Amino acid sequence: MSLFTKKTADVTSTPDVNQHSETTPREEHPLAEIVRFSIIAILIVIPVRMFIAQPFIVSGASMDNTFHSGQYLIVDQLSYHLHQPARGDVVIFRYPRDPSKFFIKRLIGLPGDRIVIDDAKVTIYNEANPDGFTLSEPYIKSMQPAPRFEETLGDREYFVMGDNRDFSSDSRAWGVLQEERIVGRALIRLFPASALDYLPGAYNEAVPGDNAADESSTSS
Repeated sequence: MSLFTKKTADVTSTPDVNQHSETTPREEHPLAEIVRFSIIAILIVIPVRMFIAQPFIVSGASMDNTFHSGQYLIVDQLSYHLHQPARGDVVIFRYPRDPSKFFIKRLIGLPGDRIVIDDAKVTIYNEANPDGFTLSEPYIKSMQPAPRFEETLGDREYFVMGDNRDFSSDSRAWGVLQEERIVGRALIRLFPASALDYLPGAYNEAVPGDNAADESSTSS
C-alpha cells in the first residue's frame, strides 16, 4: 500500500503545428529533491513518534535486574488504545508529581484491586478473587520486609513498582498512577545488542479475572 499517490489530470492532446518538434525536460535543482525527501520523511516520522512508537533511554537502578541504566528502548504507544494494560506489563509513564519526567515501572495493581504488601509479599484482592492471591514475582531483585501497606484502586487507576523494590520511587511513595499518564509499554530493547529483546521484562501471570488470563484462556 503506497503512502503517497501521484495524482494526474486527463489531458486532451491536439496536433502540434510542428510534428517533429521535441521538448527537453527541465533539469531539477538537486536541492529541490532534498527538500522534497525531507518533507516526506517528516510527514512519516512525526505521526510515528506521536502515536505509534517512541525511543527512551533507561536512567537509574529502580528496574534492576530487568533493565539497566543506559539501555535503549522502543516504547509501544499504540497497544493501549486497543486494549487495557495488563498486570505485569512494563510501562513508561509521566511522573505524577512532575509530568515533564518519564518513569519506567511494572504494573502490579489494576483498576478495582486492593493491594496489600506485607512481609515482602504482594497480595491482590478484587471481585474475581475475593480471598486474594499472592503475586509470583520472579523478576524482583530485592525486597526487604517493611511495614504493612495497603491501597485500593478506583477506575482508571494503577499501582506500579520497580523490580528493584528497595531502591524504587513508585506507587508506595507517591500514590496511584492515572491511566492517562501512561505513555506505553516497553516493546523492544535495542541496545546493547547483547540484550536485544522483544517485550523485554514482560511477565503476565495467569490470574482468574485478569484481562491477560481471560485472553489466554480463550485463545487456547
